[in-house]
Amino acid sequence: VQVVESRGGSVQAGGSLRLSCTASGLTLKTYCMAWFRQAPGKEREGVASLNVDGAETYADSVKGRFTISQDSAKTTLYLEMDSLKPEDTAIYYCVMFPYVGYCNSPGHWGQGTQVTVSS
Repeated sequence: VQVVESRGGSVQAGGSLRLSCTASGLTLKTYCMAWFRQAPGKEREGVASLNVDGAETYADSVKGRFTISQDSAKTTLYLEMDSLKPEDTAIYYCVMFPYVGYCNSPGHWGQGTQVTVSS
């Protein structure tokens, strides 16, 4: 299984970026999907998740600004990030958790992609 995120980028505060993620060797519709991030000197945190039933969850810090979604063919996961803030600067990871009645850890992690937001 290989999980690959798109290239991140640099943007000014208030701007937008969209990350995408694809996975080879698995069928997305049988996986819970999530985005995590890790900022310098901070612990890794969950940003958004998408369950097999389509339920979305978001960290309080990104609610109303970030949107997790997947394409209709269920081959690509997206994270639309709007109204970006400098505190959103981090390495972002795409994660696929096998669904076995629940989302099973540790899952399959991408290599991470850098997002930098300047003030």
